[in-house]
Amino acid sequence: MTRDDWPLGIEPGQEVEIDLFRAEDAPGVAALFKAVYGDDYPVKTYYDAELLARENAQGRIISSVVRTPRGEVVGHNALFNSAPNPKLYESGAGVVLPSYRNTAKLFTRMVDHGPRVTAQRFGIEAVFADPLCTHVYSQKLCHGLGFTTHALELDMMPARLYDQKADGEARVSAIMDFVTLVPKPHAVYLPAVYQDALRFFYEGLDDTRQLKVSREDMPPGAGTRIESTVYEFANLARLAVWEAGADLLQALAREEEAAAGRGVRVIQLWLRLSCPWVGQVVDLLRGRGYFLGGLLPRWFDEDGLMMLGMSHRPHWESIRLEFERAKTLVSLVREDWQQVRGGR
Repeated sequence: MTRDDWPLGIEPGQEVEIDLFRAEDAPGVAALFKAVYGDDYPVKTYYDAELLARENAQGRIISSVVRTPRGEVVGHNALFNSAPNPKLYESGAGVVLPSYRNTAKLFTRMVDHGPRVTAQRFGIEAVFADPLCTHVYSQKLCHGLGFTTHALELDMMPARLYDQKADGEARVSAIMDFVTLVPKPHAVYLPAVYQDALRFFYEGLDDTRQLKVSREDMPPGAGTRIESTVYEFANLARLAVWEAGADLLQALAREEEAAAGRGVRVIQLWLRLSCPWVGQVVDLLRGRGYFLGGLLPRWFDEDGLMMLGMSHRPHWESIRLEFERAKTLVSLVREDWQQVRGGR
């Protein structure tokens, strides 16, 4: 291989270091994403050197980069806030230059670097990742770093985002793996219909909770407050239900109509498990076709419950899993999907 054949003109086989992002890394990160993904990576921030530098300066993105002795960027992974809780960050946007992918455990070391060196500095108390279910590599990586599976993002993304030859209707799922950095014991309410499943999820939690069964009725004067985010590139909507009241179904119908108008095929709906009447809310949602997605530790600072809504048959057959916990979780999700569908 000659210099002209080196990706980005970077000599393979150099010693590398993993470090926090510096402003001068931004052009190298942008070039790295371009080299690996072309123009197809859905989050365009990583192509814009100036914007990426600003986001890191403000702590909205916390990038770990892999540099050669010459300062060339050959790897990147980020922590970023995508949950309602500003102290819970997602690990993602991971990429390694192809000529460095055989460097010993480089990707694993990047994913480990962010939480290990930045948590105290940025006030991060928990981290989650979304290992894809099309392969088991990232599942093994997260498991090896102490993450625990708690939820399933069923049919989260169009398969064509990962493989342009994929069928236009195909979609890709991911599991959600969490790790606690700063414990926060608190009480949660388990919807009766899901109490067995949630007790299983909580058995693996790396923190402590007081588990109660939700038995309260919704107060007559309670109103509904929903915050929605639509990802048109993924045909995905995420609805955070901060307050659930008597007008829940009417408010939800408005959100569903707006999402459908923007091409949404999958809805992730998040409920607060600190709400004493969350059980009644779940019963209403199941009557509308929503089904179990999983537990979301620290999602609202207190824990959350994810429910899923979609009118198509999920792509169960494309899900590949490595570990028994995730397999049990998916079987519980599928069982509830079948029950809800049968009920409709």
